[in-house]
Amino acid sequence: MRWDMSSRRQFVLIMTDTQRYDMVNCYKSTGLSTPNLDALAASGVRYERAYTTQPVCGPARAGLFTGLFPACTGSWANGMALSDNVKTIGQRLHDNGLHCAYIGKWHLDGTDYFGNGYCPDGWDDDYWYDMRRYLDELREDDRIRSRATQTMRFIDWTEDMTYGYRVMSRALDFMQKYRDEDYFLVVSFDEPHGPYLCPKPYADMYRGYEFPKSPAVWDTLQGKPDYQKVWASEKGPKPDRDAIKIKNPAFFGCNSYVDDLIGRVVRQVPDDAAILYTSDHGDLLQSHCLFAKGPAAYDDVARIPFIVRLPGGVQGGVYSKRAVSHISVCPTVLEYFGIPIPKVMQGESILQTAMDTEADAPEYVFYEFTRFEQDHDHYGGFQPMRAVTDGHFKLSLNLMSTDELYDLDNDPYELNNLINDPSFAEVRNRLHDSILDSMCQRRDPFRGYYSENRPWRTDAPAPDWRWRGWTRQREEEEYEPRQLDYVNGLVMNHPQRLKISNSNVKFNNIDQLTDWLRHYDD
Repeated sequence: MRWDMSSRRQFVLIMTDTQRYDMVNCYKSTGLSTPNLDALAASGVRYERAYTTQPVCGPARAGLFTGLFPACTGSWANGMALSDNVKTIGQRLHDNGLHCAYIGKWHLDGTDYFGNGYCPDGWDDDYWYDMRRYLDELREDDRIRSRATQTMRFIDWTEDMTYGYRVMSRALDFMQKYRDEDYFLVVSFDEPHGPYLCPKPYADMYRGYEFPKSPAVWDTLQGKPDYQKVWASEKGPKPDRDAIKIKNPAFFGCNSYVDDLIGRVVRQVPDDAAILYTSDHGDLLQSHCLFAKGPAAYDDVARIPFIVRLPGGVQGGVYSKRAVSHISVCPTVLEYFGIPIPKVMQGESILQTAMDTEADAPEYVFYEFTRFEQDHDHYGGFQPMRAVTDGHFKLSLNLMSTDELYDLDNDPYELNNLINDPSFAEVRNRLHDSILDSMCQRRDPFRGYYSENRPWRTDAPAPDWRWRGWTRQREEEEYEPRQLDYVNGLVMNHPQRLKISNSNVKFNNIDQLTDWLRHYDD
């Protein structure tokens, strides 16, 4: 699809942090108020089943803003920067003549939670506003108070003091200043992520409110991986699931507050501009005895809200034909602007699904986990997970523990682990093969025979040190020369090929050797 390049081209991507899909009313009515997101859904397409690439802040953004899975970007844990040769969507669009601005939480520069204050390549430095720049604006006492939820017990935290308000204000200024120009604008709120500071009336809106418990809250992890039981024990034993009450008035107040901020942004977006809204990941909220986010494939944390409004697109539609993923965001944005999608990107555009809710999306959605953060020795450490869903079943490979398979149609809350159920062997193995193939195709640095030789995969080949025996090189020719072939030093012919050694081949003369090396992979 190509748009009329003579018309104005504007795209606004709005995101939140730690917002479950069912914290948005148009997905599920829970008593939380999100009228502006509901209105956005009514003017565009709501994607019924959408997933992050990794349910933790930094890596989720790595997948969202590069079009590569986090493990392939260098930023596969919080506190790990993107690799130098990984380009963001801002860099790519800027180099194709688009004005790009990123306002809000970034979390991809390899420093601490707040960022380093430096604007990355491709984005407008005048509007760059990571959390470091916000904190640098505050007096020391206010900076300290801005990090504590209990601040609201003692003083009213006024709207102009919130990070979200300052992000929103800069976004409105940018859209007004460049209203007649082409641009790509990211508005990245930290809310409703902690420390949950918001102004009244939102600060008081949910005192006494209880988030409705889903059946997942009663899951006591019987038949589930051991690492999840260790994770659950961090908060102490909770044998009486009936007694649990999900209360967090500050969190839920920030959820409604950020909805208000998003509404103010959306109302200033022209009708002929595109909007994409999503969140980086969810929050477990005691589902499966777990909390916050981390190495789990459960919908509570990996499934996210996702709404697209396109000029001339479907209004008030729901896309439920297939699951979709953040890995498709960069290709979708590039297609919208008429820019070819680079070979190095690992997702496909889903732009057509916002024009036709019966259009196809990729058959499988993959997501992963490797580590929560680099800087701190807590939160489970190294917990490699690779997961896939086709919208009906979900398979999670937990390489340091046992694996999981769920029938989403008949067990939507993922209570019954079917990994060893022989009646589901065929679908389990099909999903497993899709993970293995995807890990190889995307050059996952953690791929290996151990992902294939799971205890339940009785038809797997014997472990092999060479495993699949392939060489897989990058094709990023927008930014680097085509890579050279290790075997002959020439420009590579096929980026994916069997790794071949000439040590066992006998040649009669130098010309024969040279000719063989030149053409060995034809």
